[in-house]
Amino acid sequence: MPEKKRTIIVYKDYFDVFFAKQRQKVQEKIGWTFRVIEQLDIIPELYLKHLEGTDGLYEIRVQQGSDIFRIFCFFDEGNLVVLINGFQKKSQKTPKEEIQKAKQLKAAYHADKAKDKNA
Repeated sequence: MPEKKRTIIVYKDYFDVFFAKQRQKVQEKIGWTFRVIEQLDIIPELYLKHLEGTDGLYEIRVQQGSDIFRIFCFFDEGNLVVLINGFQKKSQKTPKEEIQKAKQLKAAYHADKAKDKNA
């Protein structure tokens, strides 16, 4: 098994709830995509893309058949990828409310981390 370049973690249960609702094939494709992200030196934009106009927010891009899914994430401490929320994409543009939710979760993650450091 190739060496991991990155580690993926989940913040709270937003991603887990999304993941549990997906069909087996979609779950397998998400797992495969995570392995690509963990193992490749340079991740193709096909699988991980920075969201323009955001402060370090990325979307993991998963396609299974004609279904398209997006999982929001960001980097912390270099090679740590933090998963936040996911959704099934039904239009060309990523819905603003999904991006807003991801921004709020990222801010909450950093607030929780700062609180833990000071505890």
